[in-house]
Amino acid sequence: MAVEIQAELPLPFPELAADMPLLPARMVNEYQYCPRLAYLEWVQGEWSDSADTVEGRFGHRRVDQPGGAMPSPEELEEGETLHARSITLSSNRLGLIAKMDLVEADAGQVIPVDYKRGKRPHTAHGAYDPERVQLCVQGLILEEHGYTCTEGVLYFVESKERVLVLFDDELRAQTLSAVNGLRLIAAGGQTPPPLEDSPKCPRCSLVGICLPDEVNFLRRGVNEPRPLAVGQAEALPAYVQANQAKVSKKGEVLEISVEDKPVNHVRLVELSQLVLIGNVYVTTPTLHELMRREIPISWHSYGGWFLGHSVGVGHKNVELRTAQYRGSFDEQICLRFAKSIVRAKILNCRTLLRRNWRADTEPDNALQALRRFANQTARVSSLPELLGVEGAAAAMYFSQFVSMLKRDTDEKALAFDFGARNRRPPADPVNALLSFAYALLVRAWNTTLTAVGFDPYRGFYHQSRYGRPALSLDMMEPFRPLIADSSVLTAINNGEVRPSDFISAAGSVNMAPEGRKRFIGTFERRMSQEVTHPVFGYRISYRRLLELQARLLGRNLLGDILEYPVFTTR
Repeated sequence: MAVEIQAELPLPFPELAADMPLLPARMVNEYQYCPRLAYLEWVQGEWSDSADTVEGRFGHRRVDQPGGAMPSPEELEEGETLHARSITLSSNRLGLIAKMDLVEADAGQVIPVDYKRGKRPHTAHGAYDPERVQLCVQGLILEEHGYTCTEGVLYFVESKERVLVLFDDELRAQTLSAVNGLRLIAAGGQTPPPLEDSPKCPRCSLVGICLPDEVNFLRRGVNEPRPLAVGQAEALPAYVQANQAKVSKKGEVLEISVEDKPVNHVRLVELSQLVLIGNVYVTTPTLHELMRREIPISWHSYGGWFLGHSVGVGHKNVELRTAQYRGSFDEQICLRFAKSIVRAKILNCRTLLRRNWRADTEPDNALQALRRFANQTARVSSLPELLGVEGAAAAMYFSQFVSMLKRDTDEKALAFDFGARNRRPPADPVNALLSFAYALLVRAWNTTLTAVGFDPYRGFYHQSRYGRPALSLDMMEPFRPLIADSSVLTAINNGEVRPSDFISAAGSVNMAPEGRKRFIGTFERRMSQEVTHPVFGYRISYRRLLELQARLLGRNLLGDILEYPVFTTR
């Protein structure tokens, strides 16, 4: 027995409304494939490349080159041969726009030809519904322009096969239903729920943004997530700190030179961000190319303080920033979020202390005190009270920090003695390392939050002040001990930094360039280290973990999940 599918209620396009964008045919394809995918791309402006999308662009390289004229319907003669490539047409009445790979003419009617990657699928209609619907949108637009169009062709690049698609009443109704459905969810302003345990998800380019398994798991606690969002990040940051260094673009490579002598280079395809420390010059063509590729530039002072970053046009997800601003003015949301991140920070400090303890005595008293402080966060009723608990826990943690440093008979180890945490300026090498590590972590969070679509300067726990990346400071709290403090301990205890790597002047201590270079290597190795996620159970690098946690915060603020799952390690 055939099941009748309920069509979407029609939502006519407001033809005279200048601020309403036309709906691309490709987005109708995405809606037919997955409504959530279409919403993320069309409404929230999300995009991420995958092997499939790159391969698809490669397959379109010929038809993307405009060629051939498109005559008017009156000028199209019977028997005329037409091959017009890369034609863009729109319809204000339908509210649709399509870029057509190829338009052919046969027996007085036009035939849109849409190029698809891969081989022809062995299905009942010779192609999947999303591709057929997208092609039908092109046919509807051609008809709106007065052409006769009753069929189209899907050309599969890998198998070099053409599949004929008839624009019958059933396909037209299905296409209009998809158009109306996408327009309705866009007007509704609510992200559709993710697909459940769908085979479509692993190959989707937006799986690491959508987080279908993670969201469903946090909603119902069933079906452990597949490790979909944990692909290894192949692009890495490049640091430039040589005084008066110059960064210039030559083809697909960035060349770093000092006094006009090349000293290093990095391929653009392998670059995730450019980090500049001190007096470094970047050419205008380099800035343009990095902005075009959405590769941010982070600027630091010579002492390592994070000054800001340069990006392109920024993320289009206005809905996320609206939810962020709305939540930041809600005292209960701010307090609930702040309590969760402070508790996670204290527990992670406790874990680091337990794992790295080197003193002769046992750390039981310190561990018990940190556990009490962590539990106390659940009972506070205001942000100032929470700040007091955090300060007391930090004082206890840093009073025991020296017990995690390697102590031996070597007198050089005394150079890394540590009494208490101080900053601005740091008074000893350990504090100098901690300050620099925190600056690197703030930069990493700033870049991540901007890439996801947040405003890093509007937080929930840290108060917003001019030039203060409050949300970056919020998000980094649980990761201070796990990434920054751990990097400092590794650098000191493994001898990766030495007492000669520090410069003392006027009561302050700073790192020399050579020591800073080695410590950056320590920090980036830590960022690439994998850890098991305590909620989802799969392994993920800290570098990708920051992005995952940022996206989970977004899912919480947008209503996909009820609570933000903070990260604590065993």
